[in-house]
Amino acid sequence: MSPVTTIGSVEGVVLAGGYSTRFGDTDKAVADLAGVPMIRRVVDRLATLTDAVVVNCRDEQREAIQAALSDHDVEVRYAIDPVPDRGPLAGIQVGLEAVDCEYAAVVACDMPFAEPALFEQLFEHARGHDGAVVRLEDGWYQTTQAVYRAASMARACEAALDDDGRIITAFDQLDVVIVGEDELEAISERTFESIDTQAALRDAERRLER
Repeated sequence: MSPVTTIGSVEGVVLAGGYSTRFGDTDKAVADLAGVPMIRRVVDRLATLTDAVVVNCRDEQREAIQAALSDHDVEVRYAIDPVPDRGPLAGIQVGLEAVDCEYAAVVACDMPFAEPALFEQLFEHARGHDGAVVRLEDGWYQTTQAVYRAASMARACEAALDDDGRIITAFDQLDVVIVGEDELEAISERTFESIDTQAALRDAERRLER
């Protein structure tokens, strides 16, 4: 296991339940990226940190995602959205409620370049707190590539869903460490790249095949 487990038992949560309307008719979670389903690339990266990953998705996605993750070494469990496509805040809540550890690394299924080293740094920042989230230089919070204390963040998400439905609103109830982009050590900005259109998929594929 990675040294990040000094925090305690850790798991990964992959958010895959959105309808991905910008991506087209294909479910981007299982879209082929240079011969590998995108969600498998994400799970491959989380598997360097943990032995277990929870996939949050809609019920009709499960079969295709299971096929994409078949024969993977990591334990994969599924947290099915009770109400489809309520947004990433609901996905984080549902995913974290299925976690069997104190902390979890949360990442969206369309971030195939997520760097394990980023999560290692975030775990260190999160120690003794409710989570750690990167704030980029443009002010944007990377809430779907972050580390959270599972129980407290799940409760905060539930409350925020009854408010304005924004992930950042959940932080009002928590002790979350905000990590500046300039505080990251040797982390490529590519880690935060999301593949949310077919054009972005083609561009990522060209770069992988170079």
